[in-house]
Amino acid sequence: MKVFRFILSVACLGFMLVSACSEQEDKPAQASAPDLPAITIMTHDSFSISKEVAVALEEECRVKLTILKSGDAGEALNKAVLTKNNPLADIFYGVDNTFLSRALDEDIFLSHAPAHLADVEDSLKLDPQNRLIPVDYGDVCVNFDLQWFEQAGKPIPAMLEDLTDPKYKGLLVVENPATSSPGLAFLLATISRFGPDGYIDYWKKLKANDLLITNGWKEAYWGKFTAASQGNRPLVVSYASSPAAEVFYAETKPEKAPTGVMTENGSAFRQIEFAGILKGTSRPESAKKVMDFLLSPRFQEDIPLQMFVFPANTKAGLPTVFREHAKITREPARLDPGQIDENRDNWIREWTENML
Repeated sequence: MKVFRFILSVACLGFMLVSACSEQEDKPAQASAPDLPAITIMTHDSFSISKEVAVALEEECRVKLTILKSGDAGEALNKAVLTKNNPLADIFYGVDNTFLSRALDEDIFLSHAPAHLADVEDSLKLDPQNRLIPVDYGDVCVNFDLQWFEQAGKPIPAMLEDLTDPKYKGLLVVENPATSSPGLAFLLATISRFGPDGYIDYWKKLKANDLLITNGWKEAYWGKFTAASQGNRPLVVSYASSPAAEVFYAETKPEKAPTGVMTENGSAFRQIEFAGILKGTSRPESAKKVMDFLLSPRFQEDIPLQMFVFPANTKAGLPTVFREHAKITREPARLDPGQIDENRDNWIREWTENML
């Protein structure tokens, strides 16, 4: 799930194995205990864990932790698949529901039901064999600049269909689904809403309404969105937790978030992120302890302000800024992971042919 860590900073790209020379960033503790087993978590570039919680993980699980950041979610999964006969890590964190079926079909994960799994909402559990365990989730949706709409005297759009109305011409910026995780999630929301036979007609209407397409979230949000830049687009595809991040990172904390989100009427796509133990690990028992920790309240309560998504454990408390400003839709757009896996490439290709 490409997560909203970009609000604070854009994670560096590339395939990076954290070693002793980068301990202060991604290998936080236990350097004085070389006898402890080393556990490596392979993940996407947007993964983040606070130093305090990383230390707690090492102490509770009795391991030395290394974080292996490996590109975006799709790129990281590709690397895990290509190295499955000689895995680079013990645990993979970051398979989302757009790649779930592919990840399971590759048969690279061990089955393990962690402690606290009973505290996870059933709707998030998409693998009955517990090879991939839900660890966090969030909704991708259209965000809007409240002040812009108030000053322009325009109504705020309430559903996907509204975005094709001429009154919103030239106002929306979206990310390319071939190069962006939120862009792909938004494409899937439109397929869920209008069907595999109707979504292209919808996108053609958006294009006729002067839709702007960028390669990634940063360019769209920080480059074109009026609430976050000098851009001229007051509508942007982002996350339903974006308003919470806007408040959290503001120098002067506003009582009300400057942005709002369009989440109802099937307009938001739920991204669920999973973690699992990689087959071939030489430390399966230690890996199981770490998986247990990933679902514990200690780690789960660290997630919101580190990656700006919601914890999967329903007993994990939320920070005030999340309770007051982050949103979750009551009726998310949904597609079966198997359907996504079977059609994802064709949908992206069809979208590209018609939109670019």
